[in-house]
Amino acid sequence: MGAALLAGLLCGIAAWTPVQAQSTPPTLSPTLPATQSAPAAFTLDIQGPTEIAAWLKPHLSLGQFSQLSDLTDSELDKLLEDAQLQARELLATQGYFNPQLAWSKPTPTPLSAPATDRKPIAPASPEAPEAPMVAARHIVLTLEPGLQSHVDRVSLVLTGDLAQRADRQKLAEVVKAQWLLPAGEAFTQSAWSAAKTQAVNLLAERWYPLAQVSQSEALVDVETHSVTLSLTLDSGPSVLLGPIQVTGAERYGELQVRRLAQLQEGQPYRRIDLLQAQQRLVASGFYDSVFVNLDADVASTVRPVKIELREAPKQKWVMGLGYRSSAGTRFTAEHTHHSLPGIHWRSVSKLSVDPNLQSMGLDLLGPPNEDAWRWSTAAKLEHQNFVGYAVTSQQWRAGRLQRGDVIDRNVYMQYDMSHTQGTQQGIRESVSGNFAWTWRRFENLPFPSEGLGFVAEIGPGLTLGEQRQPFVRGVARALVVQPLGTGGSRLALRSQLAGVFAREISGVPTTQLFTAGGDNSVRGYALNSLGVLQSNGVVAPGRYLASGTVEWQRPITVGRQRTEWESVVFVDAAAVGDTAQALKAHVGAGAGARWRSPLGPLQIDLAQALDTHSWRLHLSVGFVFR
Repeated sequence: MGAALLAGLLCGIAAWTPVQAQSTPPTLSPTLPATQSAPAAFTLDIQGPTEIAAWLKPHLSLGQFSQLSDLTDSELDKLLEDAQLQARELLATQGYFNPQLAWSKPTPTPLSAPATDRKPIAPASPEAPEAPMVAARHIVLTLEPGLQSHVDRVSLVLTGDLAQRADRQKLAEVVKAQWLLPAGEAFTQSAWSAAKTQAVNLLAERWYPLAQVSQSEALVDVETHSVTLSLTLDSGPSVLLGPIQVTGAERYGELQVRRLAQLQEGQPYRRIDLLQAQQRLVASGFYDSVFVNLDADVASTVRPVKIELREAPKQKWVMGLGYRSSAGTRFTAEHTHHSLPGIHWRSVSKLSVDPNLQSMGLDLLGPPNEDAWRWSTAAKLEHQNFVGYAVTSQQWRAGRLQRGDVIDRNVYMQYDMSHTQGTQQGIRESVSGNFAWTWRRFENLPFPSEGLGFVAEIGPGLTLGEQRQPFVRGVARALVVQPLGTGGSRLALRSQLAGVFAREISGVPTTQLFTAGGDNSVRGYALNSLGVLQSNGVVAPGRYLASGTVEWQRPITVGRQRTEWESVVFVDAAAVGDTAQALKAHVGAGAGARWRSPLGPLQIDLAQALDTHSWRLHLSVGFVFR
């Protein structure tokens, strides 16, 4: 309703309010008790197709005035005239351009207040008549929306630099192929706006951040219920990346920022390049916050790139105390030094102690070169108690690695030693050269809703016992996350195949062989409890492993709103053996929950081992696929 009508209402309300002398105490109406509120001016009911009526009613501004109990008939008539126009405009946004609207407004009927409500609080004047209560007017809108209009034709024209570049016409084809409101689709204003926004974004994501709509028109034919769309997109000029401007790099220097960002001055602008540069800097661990953007203040086809950083502290301690159902209380400590004096490498020292596993390790990682390759070394000492035996092991590693947005590579030499107590295996040693390759493409990390990842590792080696013999160790892992419908539920499929190929494995360290069971394997079984059963009842690591998981993940909603929690139902299976014929699957199944914590997914699973029918609770945090 217009400002004039509101002003009139306020003046009318003021005009109807009786003025009393200050010396006279205020009194309540003798016909209304103190606890009774004034009746509403009207109620509104819309009769028509259920979905359309339910959508229209809260959008009509008419409802905002229903509680003004002193509305006159003339004021209400004016509100209904405005509501008539607004309803037509609202229905047009949904593609209904010729609706039939009929309003009915019965005359209100005086209602006397109940006898118990008519006790006077103050003496009433004998001359004053008893005021009746007036029932609210009941307004009914009968709605016949008619046929919804559909898109008949679409004219999409691209101008600007893109129209002049024959080598970039594939982008023009993508914009037209991915147009969201093609011929035959129902027309709505929201779909029309979304289609234009998406078309501009496709141009802005690659080469043309200044793209805009230069002309748009939707012509409606009411008789044929059809809409002709006309749109012209101006790509604007092609933009190149200018100088890289870094702010906030004090402890670790600008050179490292530039090498991690991997942005080159003069390269064509792509939004994904800036996002990936930002993600690389954040994932490096050297920076608490990173923003990578084009400089919007420069009106040029060559625009500087601004990298704004807040660096992480040079040193960090992380202490933890937890409990594992299979091993009891666990204490962990981790120290990170981002720039060791003299060499400026990053070091990560780890310590983990529980009744069954004690380990300590040190990882050193050098700064990246121009191609993002980094030197790395690692050492790990571990003592672990298994069922019937214990293993003390060492692992030393040195090599180079390259971590990218999609592909990781790692090339290294490794020395392994295992000393097994409780069996005849004794001390075993080996040296191997290894290559690991990871490919991944997941959406919304660290909470993947869709994607695929694959890992392949190959490591030819040589045992260092009395009879030296060659072997080859290979591992392949895959993860597929597939959405199911539009409700956010999805299916996660994991698989792993691994083996050590040699004539004899008697000299291969147990750390190079395989076991199964635990949080990231077959839930329902204890960590490393699945292997090759020996004649003395001991479960030992085997030379072959096959495993798989099927997991259904579904968001938990409250009041139709998605929460930070998800429910899961899963089945795990794994088999370990010294020959392919000896592989026998062990299956675990259960259900659990996921919480989107600041540290990554918190996973809580309760699973049953189908062999033993025993239950086990599993807890873990984070998503890592390498």
